[in-house]
Amino acid sequence: MAYGTAPDAFDEYLQIAERTSRECLDHFTKCIHVLYHNNFLRRPTATDIQKTYQLHEEKHGLPGMLGSIDCMHWDWKNCPKALHGQFKRSTHKYPTLMLEAVADQKLWIWHAYFGVPGANNDLNVLYGSPLFDDEIADIAPECPFVVNGHTYRKGYYLADGIYPAWSTFVKTFSVARDEKSLKFKRVQEAARKDIERAFGVLQGRWGIIRQPARAMQINTLKRIMYCCIILHNMILEDEGFEVNFRDMFVNPAPNIVRDWVERCDLHVRKTKELRDRKTHNELRKDLVEHLWNNDDE
Repeated sequence: MAYGTAPDAFDEYLQIAERTSRECLDHFTKCIHVLYHNNFLRRPTATDIQKTYQLHEEKHGLPGMLGSIDCMHWDWKNCPKALHGQFKRSTHKYPTLMLEAVADQKLWIWHAYFGVPGANNDLNVLYGSPLFDDEIADIAPECPFVVNGHTYRKGYYLADGIYPAWSTFVKTFSVARDEKSLKFKRVQEAARKDIERAFGVLQGRWGIIRQPARAMQINTLKRIMYCCIILHNMILEDEGFEVNFRDMFVNPAPNIVRDWVERCDLHVRKTKELRDRKTHNELRKDLVEHLWNNDDE
């Protein structure tokens, strides 16, 4: 995993066959995922969110920021011919699988969704991602924040131009027309590099995802990717990342019994709130004013 070499590269040193090396890697990734998934790849709790708010406001000057979201491609060298139509991209030599991730300023990866065919783009991946499942199911913790005198109930993610104008995304301006917009554009683009740094560190630590994948099964590649992300977060925790494991790892479901009609109404209402373009524009406007009024440069 660390060096990204072929399975038979250490056969003489370790005295094991190529097939045994592959099986050992597969069993190792299974165990890491089963044992540590709930700790190191969990959804953020209310305590985690408040610490993330504080971290990003200190580092970037952006209150209410949960992290940055983006996608990464992993080349699949041994992709079966039958799947080339789904995973092949014209911009890559080999078929690819896509990883959608959310990372904060300390490069802790809070969300990972892997295995989407590489023929999709970031927008298609978002529509199938479980990122906002808790929000739509009304079990996500409410952590309001205040910016420019206005209160917002949910945090937001920094995103690039391909993502939609939802209330939970903050995108930069295509063209900055004044000094305020220019300052916001500079801060947003600088802060969004957190996710790019996280991808770079992840590939630097684990050579197996820096090289084209050799496995034949998608599930095997999924376990490898999630294992690398879990170990990446483990390293951050060992280096001093503040994680309070006494908190609940999973947000509890509300003690409310809803019938089918109520669940449908809730889904429609939450989806409408999530995709509210007006809230997106108002939040971005308030962030522009907040950065301009709190100029520390």
